[in-house]
Amino acid sequence: MLKLTGREKSALFFEGVVTVALLILINVAVIGIIQGVIQSNPGLASGIFIIKQSLWFGPYHTQIWSYQRIVIGLLMLLDGWVVWWRLKRRYHQYQMDHIIAELHYIAQGHLDHRIPFRLKGSEQHVITSVNALVDSAVQSMNDERQIEKSKDELITNVSHDLRTPLTSIIGYLRLIEDKQYHSEEDIVKYSHIAYEKAKQMKTLVDDLFEYTKVQQHGAPVNMMTVDLSQLLEQVSASFELEGQKRGIEVSSATQPTPLLVDADPEKLGRVFSNLVANALKYGNGASYIKIDARQVGASVVIEVANDGTQIPAASLGHLFERFYRVESSRSKDTGGTGLGLAIVKSIVDLHHGEVEVTSTPQVTTFTVILPLHQTAVAAQV
Repeated sequence: MLKLTGREKSALFFEGVVTVALLILINVAVIGIIQGVIQSNPGLASGIFIIKQSLWFGPYHTQIWSYQRIVIGLLMLLDGWVVWWRLKRRYHQYQMDHIIAELHYIAQGHLDHRIPFRLKGSEQHVITSVNALVDSAVQSMNDERQIEKSKDELITNVSHDLRTPLTSIIGYLRLIEDKQYHSEEDIVKYSHIAYEKAKQMKTLVDDLFEYTKVQQHGAPVNMMTVDLSQLLEQVSASFELEGQKRGIEVSSATQPTPLLVDADPEKLGRVFSNLVANALKYGNGASYIKIDARQVGASVVIEVANDGTQIPAASLGHLFERFYRVESSRSKDTGGTGLGLAIVKSIVDLHHGEVEVTSTPQVTTFTVILPLHQTAVAAQV
């Protein structure tokens, strides 16, 4: 509840006293006018006297009516209402003054402050709206700061990941330019290293382009009915040769077959390509990569599993963050950009689905859950 200051209480009391004094003067004037009218009109006075004499009760002829009493009673009721109305009006004014003072305090930069008191009626709606508005403004400011921070981190990470291979490219090309080689084999070697570093840069740029594209608000999604069985077979077949080089069997299976789902085939293919590529790069010691899809009610569950090195528990919650790489996997051999799983998460979100990961010493599993029909999901969102 709002507590009035001593000055406000005094002003409120003075308001009541002044109002009562003015009403007394008005009442005296009204009674005087009524009496003057009655005395100046003998017929009216005679009629009032007759009515007065006829209204009595009991053996003592006690009178129950007197125009003076009625007039005074009505005036007292009216006076009481006027006093109550003026004091209530003044009290509401003080309430608004306190609300305005709180608003000024918040506007001065105290955004962690909220109007602390509770009132009744429309004033409480004002307080609730003000507090909600401040909360919304603070949240928007925090979101904006987070976006700016995220942009800065993105620029920093991209600059770092581009600078490393670019430095190598410039260094080896400079050796060739300055003729600091001993044989043609050295030229071929330096050119090959520069070429591989250039491919790393292209991979990063491609991943960055794909990530920013799917992160844009209202990113276009070409939804159509896709046979998930064929799509997963194509993904596993595209990695079959690379898997054989590493001694890893890449396979896929669906239940039932065919398994139809509403999706963007190009983006969905990128999801599972990234997951399989991630397993090939970081699943050290793996003997298989299995892609299993099955229908569960109105959804489809796709699991990409491998029996490679376990992912540390501390890293599981960060895998889908952009540029995040498990520390043990930061090597020249893997050449990862740190955007692959972030792209996976963004595309799955565009399909109103979910993606999660579990890892044990026996198996690491990425699970993607997608709705079978996007139209029904879109209607619920």
